[in-house]
Amino acid sequence: MLTRQIQVGEVQIGGNGPLALIAGPCVIESEEHVLRMAESLKDLAVRLSIPFIFKASFDKANRSSPSSFRGPGLREGLRILQRVRAQIRVPVLTDIHEAGQIEEAASVVDILQIPAFLCRQTDLMMAAAATHKPLNIKKGQFLSPWEVGNIIDKVRSCGNENIMITERGVCFGYNNLVVDMRSLPIMAAFGYPVVFDATHSVQLPGKGGQCSSGEREYVPALARAAVAAGCDALFMEVHDQPDQALCDAPNMLSLESLALLVPVLQKIDAIVKS
Repeated sequence: MLTRQIQVGEVQIGGNGPLALIAGPCVIESEEHVLRMAESLKDLAVRLSIPFIFKASFDKANRSSPSSFRGPGLREGLRILQRVRAQIRVPVLTDIHEAGQIEEAASVVDILQIPAFLCRQTDLMMAAAATHKPLNIKKGQFLSPWEVGNIIDKVRSCGNENIMITERGVCFGYNNLVVDMRSLPIMAAFGYPVVFDATHSVQLPGKGGQCSSGEREYVPALARAAVAAGCDALFMEVHDQPDQALCDAPNMLSLESLALLVPVLQKIDAIVKS
């Protein structure tokens, strides 16, 4: 299914364009770390000729425990992301959680992301859509792929056609997610780019007691399957020391693993699009 093409800076996602990569650490741990990660990921993307968008969250508002690390917050986080965008010269994506964050975030980043748990919050969705910024909307773990049509209708009702939908797994019993690869062509049939979140899809929500666990060893297999199923972009959380990451450590990829995986995914993508 050929989806419409979304322009994000110099990066094009969808249409018959090449596979794109959205990658970065789960959360801003420090200014120095984010700048280092953004530069390393950009260098990798240039070397492998893959369109690249940097992602990092200024706040992770849906943590299991009140003691979990959340990030630097809106103002400081956006200041850091603005520096990434200007200094590293890459498009930037970040999450928003409340309508009051939208105006400031939209003035800094290239893509606003709606977290999966918030994808049915109508006021948040429509306020984000009204900015006419590209939106990356994560399909909730509780939704079927055909219900995404209602989400798209909300955004389009505000005159915004810059829509991407991300698959990140569906709740499968307690503390587990499963990915139904049929969801990718089902969602693509709405005509908008489909992104596959390969790292959150191996998350084990709440399995760690006061935090989520994960199984990063399955990221490559799911990523390969999603590209074969025709996704337009891959979303992956990446860290230079994944086991020491302050958020979502068990499901994040290392830079070295990403560098080995991307060329394989590009070959699959070229076969699918041929």
